Amino acid sequence: MRTKITMQDIADFLHISKNSVSQALSGKDGVSEETRRLIIETAERMGYEYPSARKKRLSEQSGNIALIASDFAFAQKSFFGEIYLSVEQETRRRSKHLLIQSINEETERELVLPLFLENKDVDGIIILSHLSTSYTNAVIATGIPTVLIDHHHPAIHADCILTNNRFSAYEAVQHLYDLGHRHIGFMGNISFSPSYHERLDGYRLALHDKGIAENPEWIVKDALEEPKYVMQTMKSIGTQPTAWFCVNDGLGFLLNSTLHQLGFQVPKDISICSFDNGQLSRLATPMTTTMGIDLNQFGRKAVERLFWRMEHKHEPYMELLLPTKLIVRESTASAKR
Repeated sequence: MRTKITMQDIADFLHISKNSVSQALSGKDGVSEETRRLIIETAERMGYEYPSARKKRLSEQSGNIALIASDFAFAQKSFFGEIYLSVEQETRRRSKHLLIQSINEETERELVLPLFLENKDVDGIIILSHLSTSYTNAVIATGIPTVLIDHHHPAIHADCILTNNRFSAYEAVQHLYDLGHRHIGFMGNISFSPSYHERLDGYRLALHDKGIAENPEWIVKDALEEPKYVMQTMKSIGTQPTAWFCVNDGLGFLLNSTLHQLGFQVPKDISICSFDNGQLSRLATPMTTTMGIDLNQFGRKAVERLFWRMEHKHEPYMELLLPTKLIVRESTASAKR
């Protein structure tokens, strides 16, 4: 009969405290990411079974795949809804059943995992968009293969399916440059998502390559998707750039409306290019030039990678960058100044 492996066994093997092992396996702070990774890998090799897990081996198949996301992500139906549908379709095509769980702020803060993860009733996990690093690591600490969609972080060690944000933002700025624009602004909230920070990097790289000096007044890094905020920000700018690059369609839509209220014409006076090719880019007047994302491909690639990971648990983690497509509409035109 196989001897049950305890946290103390892992601690003794690694010559560390039992408390450190507990913190690492629960996803809590208190240990370095290098130590956490070593503890998790050691626990799996030794055959450790998490306390609330049913007595089943990780190699046994439940036939279930989990999709979890924050309440906020699930509320963004026009964007993440399409990804969810492609995940569900691809999972069903592979003869698996998809279990879905929304994670609210309290659950995330308290590191409370869905029961089907605690009981290991799933063979793999897909995390849609960003949950906190602590919560994501608590999910990964279950030992169940996990893939992230549209989020990554240096402290998270898992496969990720991402947009090629830097090069896509570069292409957006290139489009504006080709139209003769040399005064180009940036609008986004880089603290909200790594994706937005990467789009700022792409914007800056494009300016650098074109020999255009940055104007700090035209780089808005803490933008809120609120009409009042955008209006106040636009009023505070002395001289408007001839074009704006916005990190998403929501900001592009609000900026379009705000500039119109301030007496500017888009694109005659100011051009706008945004990102995502969501519904708001098509509802704007004029419709917004944007970087289009293949949302179905996100879901397909995530499921494909998850099934590969389930069979190759010890292979190096990888990030897959998906391309975008420039969709030129009426909000961009040749610069007049």
